Amino acid sequence: WLVIDRKVYDVSRFSKQHPGGSRVISHYAGQDATDAFVAFHNDKSLVKKYLKSLLIGELAPDQPSFESNKKKSLLEDFRELRCTIEKMGLLRPNYVFFFLIFLHLLVLDAASWLVVWYFGISLVPFLVGIAFFTIAQIQMGWFQHDLGHCSVFKTPKWNRLLQIVVINVLKGLPASWWNHLHNQHHAKPNCFRKDPDLNMHPLLFSLGKTLSVEVSIGMAGEAKVLKTESYRVRVSGLQLPHYNVFSFFSLEKRRRSSCLTIISINISSVTVYILLFNQEEKVVGKH
Repeated sequence: WLVIDRKVYDVSRFSKQHPGGSRVISHYAGQDATDAFVAFHNDKSLVKKYLKSLLIGELAPDQPSFESNKKKSLLEDFRELRCTIEKMGLLRPNYVFFFLIFLHLLVLDAASWLVVWYFGISLVPFLVGIAFFTIAQIQMGWFQHDLGHCSVFKTPKWNRLLQIVVINVLKGLPASWWNHLHNQHHAKPNCFRKDPDLNMHPLLFSLGKTLSVEVSIGMAGEAKVLKTESYRVRVSGLQLPHYNVFSFFSLEKRRRSSCLTIISINISSVTVYILLFNQEEKVVGKH
């Protein structure tokens, strides 16, 4: 059960068909999910049609309609700020901006390969190609992030489609995996055991005093506080082996099927490498 606008819904069965994944809903079991519901759904009138069959009651008058760990005054200020931002039109996307973003990503990605192909694999062209490729890959990550939030197009379908092109085909990572984790991150940001971005222990890092105590108890069987600072350590390359691989195999079959599209980047990379090595062999052979 969860609460939205003081109405109580039983989402036990619906959670398995939830487009955002069952974990996002389960993280709010027994809690008020009003603000999360507003943040995650653009077309709220459409979603509320599905909620009618799940409605089982309303909160009692003496029950608060917000999460227990949040201050009511701060929450009211936040909701007022959100309404102001929406009225000012700051959440409406600029299509020209996003088109230019996508175009310059394609240009940088193509330039990274063309520089090495045309000038060869000597040090300077190689470094220039790496610079182009790295910038393109980082910017692709942020662009697909906006697509994953359905912030570019009004229709979620077009956001998902272009996100698959950017992250699956151009970056070689499954969009379903990213959405599965990132939805949970925004549903419960920095909440231990619910935000996947924090689930990096004990293989990589132990963060914060509370987490350090809990990990040390689990590993040593006694309360032994580890000397760690209460800040987050984020190293993308180290995060991948911890939850990228495990989360990939934990996804449902229908989501794993989309991962087939990531094969394309591997095929293109191998093809380019073969062409470059063949070109280099020809040059060496002439000398």
